[in-house]
Amino acid sequence: MPSHSAAEIALVAGTVARPALAETPFLAQARAPQTTILAEGAEIYAQGDKAQTVYQVVFGAVRVFRLLADGRRQISSFHLPGEVFGFDSSANHRFFAEAICATGVRAFRLSSDVDMSRDLLPLALRGLAKAQEHQLVLGRQSASERLAAFLLDLADRQGGLEQFDLPMSRLDIADFLGLTIETVSRTLTRFKAKGIIGLPSLRRVIVRKWGQLQQLAE
Repeated sequence: MPSHSAAEIALVAGTVARPALAETPFLAQARAPQTTILAEGAEIYAQGDKAQTVYQVVFGAVRVFRLLADGRRQISSFHLPGEVFGFDSSANHRFFAEAICATGVRAFRLSSDVDMSRDLLPLALRGLAKAQEHQLVLGRQSASERLAAFLLDLADRQGGLEQFDLPMSRLDIADFLGLTIETVSRTLTRFKAKGIIGLPSLRRVIVRKWGQLQQLAE
């Protein structure tokens, strides 16, 4: 995977404002390589690979997923600019990770001879908290509740603005929420018809009624 200059990265990332990259002493001091630009669908790591590196998204988005025995895909998490992923409780990755769209990542190799637990623990705990929240979302009964919670989470992670990006496809959302793509599309259309959200494009959302969206997610 080639790394690229700041000018090339800016060209791919575009001029859209991005959340500032979260820094910890580990990320700030580690000697990270240049940002690597990945094409849509490019694999970052595979199930079974050694878990010796953590990654930070610079721009774009990443999905982490597992392939089930029957061939279905189960997405466990999405990662947006500034977020760190790649932690695993075992020596090998139990999931796949790949770029959703043109994506830039920085890779930080974990050193066995340096104690970085104090720096990495908050990042790992943050990931655990997100996984627990995802389980709560999957426990909701209706598609409207799941999708409303998902949209609120995405909005919050992108600065809490009225308009935000939807970098993943409808199929990605379905595989993340345990729904069908038809249900996701119908529910989004219903939200739009009720004036709760606007959908100027497939990858852009405008929240028009925060209160109603929050009530649906509760």
